[in-house]
Amino acid sequence: MNTRSATLIAGASLTALVAAGCGNDNGSTERVEAPPTSLETTDTGMPTPLPGAPEGAFQLPGEVGDDNAFTYDEAAVPVGSAVTIDSEEQDGRTTVTLNATGLAPNRDFGVHVHTQRCGPQPPDSGPHYQNDADPAATPQSPSTDPAYANPQNEIWLDITTDQSGAAQASTTVNWEFRGGEAQSVVLHAQRTMTGPGQAGMAGERLACIDTDF
Repeated sequence: MNTRSATLIAGASLTALVAAGCGNDNGSTERVEAPPTSLETTDTGMPTPLPGAPEGAFQLPGEVGDDNAFTYDEAAVPVGSAVTIDSEEQDGRTTVTLNATGLAPNRDFGVHVHTQRCGPQPPDSGPHYQNDADPAATPQSPSTDPAYANPQNEIWLDITTDQSGAAQASTTVNWEFRGGEAQSVVLHAQRTMTGPGQAGMAGERLACIDTDF
């Protein structure tokens, strides 16, 4: 049995010591502990990453570490939200499980495994991973043939978040990943379509997580 896990941590806890006033009568400086916070907000109310945010948390492109977890839409996938991806391979079958917290509440997401690692631009993650590759697909025209773009030949983990922004999904397929050919998980703007000419499509790419399958 082969089990892999990629965990993306939500939020950051920052404790700061700040000087209180200019000092007391004996010349010493009092210090008070600032309460922990998970996110700062801008004047627009959108969360922004804190210095020292934990590695792997969703951040804006250009502000992530070695473990890339990009959000391209802060309203849907706030900075600091969390996703855990677990992949287990056994006896020629693969089970992939997703757990999410801190996403936009009460909304749908299409979620798929992609072939390339995440990058600053949404298309950087490449097309969906397929067990049997669609011979008609190209980098400019990804597969939309239901014979290939379907949840038995790809990994689909569509979710609907609850009022707190949490969700869970799991799928099992009758194959195992080819080494190095599945490298990320992408969150899309809507649930995955299934009809001819649109199968596998799920709207804009909202976020991307590097995942080693």
